[in-house]
Amino acid sequence: MISREIRLASRPKGIPNAGNFLLAQSEVRPPEEHQVMVRNLFMSVDPYMRGRMNEGKSYVPSFELGEVLDGGAVGEVIESNAGEFKPGDIVTSNYGWREYFVAAPKELHRVSPETQPLSVYLGALGMTGMTAWAGLNLVEVKAGDVIYISGAAGAVGNVAGQLAKLRGCRVIGSAGSIEKVLFLRDECGFDVAFDYKVGSVADQLTIEAPSGIDVYFDNVGGETLEAALTALREHGRIIACGGISGYNEEKPRPGPSNLFNVTTKRLTMKGLIVRDWMDRRSEFEKEVGGYFREGKLKNKETVVHGIDQAVGAFIGLFSGKNIGKMIVKLGEPPERR
Repeated sequence: MISREIRLASRPKGIPNAGNFLLAQSEVRPPEEHQVMVRNLFMSVDPYMRGRMNEGKSYVPSFELGEVLDGGAVGEVIESNAGEFKPGDIVTSNYGWREYFVAAPKELHRVSPETQPLSVYLGALGMTGMTAWAGLNLVEVKAGDVIYISGAAGAVGNVAGQLAKLRGCRVIGSAGSIEKVLFLRDECGFDVAFDYKVGSVADQLTIEAPSGIDVYFDNVGGETLEAALTALREHGRIIACGGISGYNEEKPRPGPSNLFNVTTKRLTMKGLIVRDWMDRRSEFEKEVGGYFREGKLKNKETVVHGIDQAVGAFIGLFSGKNIGKMIVKLGEPPERR
């Protein structure tokens, strides 16, 4: 079996470009005893992958030069020498960035083919959705809270806002275009959404939340974090989920000038890594899966087609090309063949 895959050709400096990657072919041998062969149908590209392209230690291992990348994927079992799976099963894995792979059963997670589209297992019902859910639980977001979410039209942000609305919060979101603002207001039910490109975040927060906010869900960092530190009320909480504004900086930016607000306002700021929550995955799947099946939670996707388009999809994350989850479709789902 010949499979196409994306390898890291060189380490990016600043914003990644196509020359940092290589589309290659590899031979996938038949599964041995207690192994499973999977054909990927969808793969995920995510901002956190940018950090793994740098050399050095981080909270996740760096990608190796010349080696295939990895990330979330949904696939179909096409051959199995393991009792846990049979051909036709739909599974999620961390074997993205390739068309076919062989793995041990412990590396796969079975999901229901009845839930459609299957790509939802990379979005609202996948790791990005679980990140949103975990963030709200991390700081105990509750009814009546005013929560501000940056990068709100992205994969994590839009789900976080929808889940916060279901908890009875007033939800404010910022995004980078009028199209995204309308998506947040009209489709996701945000109470307020504004375009951070048309005026300072600090000024717009003052207008939309004159009495302040209780929670800040941070996906951006930088100046947006600084604005939120001003807007937060006493005993406010910050969910430190991401900082996409600085992911491509070659030198770290100075921290917020008003960080002392953490002290004067007695704020709580907690870092969020979703893998710390994997022991609660079934709880997330039951709660958030229920919302999705009941039509209470929307799963928004930007889909590109073919592994040869995966690099462009990844790079597009840093210029706001996506609304919702960026998905790369690799194969036709079984029910549509």
